[in-house]
Amino acid sequence: MNISGLEFITCAHLDAQQISGVNNLLEQATIADGARPLNEHAWLHLRHGGDEQGHHVLAVIAPQPNGDTDEQAIVGYAHVDITDQVEGASAELAVLPNMRNMGIGRQLVDQVITLSPDGRLRLWAHGETPGAQALAQSAHFEMTRSLWQMRRSLFAPIPQPEIPSGIQIREFDESRDIDAWLDINKRAFAHLPDQSSWTELDLRRRLAESWFCPEGFFIAERISDSRVVGFHWTKVHGDPPIGHHHPHSDHQHDDRPRGEASHNHDPIGEVYVLAVDPAAHIRGLGRALTLVGLNFLRSLGLGQAMLYVDANNYRAIELYSELGFVHWDSDVMYKRRLNL
Repeated sequence: MNISGLEFITCAHLDAQQISGVNNLLEQATIADGARPLNEHAWLHLRHGGDEQGHHVLAVIAPQPNGDTDEQAIVGYAHVDITDQVEGASAELAVLPNMRNMGIGRQLVDQVITLSPDGRLRLWAHGETPGAQALAQSAHFEMTRSLWQMRRSLFAPIPQPEIPSGIQIREFDESRDIDAWLDINKRAFAHLPDQSSWTELDLRRRLAESWFCPEGFFIAERISDSRVVGFHWTKVHGDPPIGHHHPHSDHQHDDRPRGEASHNHDPIGEVYVLAVDPAAHIRGLGRALTLVGLNFLRSLGLGQAMLYVDANNYRAIELYSELGFVHWDSDVMYKRRLNL
């Protein structure tokens, strides 16, 4: 379908007006779909910059004659990350809800493909929707990875954690834990480059976010030598119920800029990042850390907790299922077929 005045703009950096237009598009897409169309990494780069090897693709409609404004309307957006030389470029995209089913998504994909250095491309779809599946198939992509979202009620009983002998759990200390955290994160998630590649800047950027709550960032350390052997970082999306704010009551518990509209959902806690040092071999520590975090989230008055886990990580899924989590939804990665 031809849309009058539609054009595509590719750039390494967005100006303030473009950022505002993209944020408006993403907010509307989130409300319409019930899921945010960008992962956290892309969202932070959109807001803060610093993504030197990333690209932004805008689908815009030029001002119409006798229109109410002389500004371009942003009706589609794609973020392209070309940093992973092993797996290839990846992208996420969104189209304004009232402009869907007009071919804009497919044209965005075609534009994104031209930005891949070697023709390879992975597309993330947040939510296993028929629309995303149809778009992927029409552009010759096939599903290669599924990331489960699991949830559990925090009103249901939560066991008290049994901390392994010789281990203590305390709050994260920014002055001394950053290097140890990055080291464990790199080794524990070596099979997931999008997580294991976090730098100190990536970590500090999240620590500076308005949703960050130090009381919900737990560190497990060995008592004998104070060596960090695991962690559980929790997160809250939306504001906790009145009367249950944590001590930093001026914090907003999600990743929206201050003053931006909410996503119209009840607040929910997240098992944000959880890992045990693969070299430590401490039985039961992962379970204990999970329960420490869940009990903390419930103490805030929250009713539900969520987490993300690879669909083929059977060991983790078994643990989370034992703790009351069930499959809720899936994020899906599609990979471009090159042997057409």
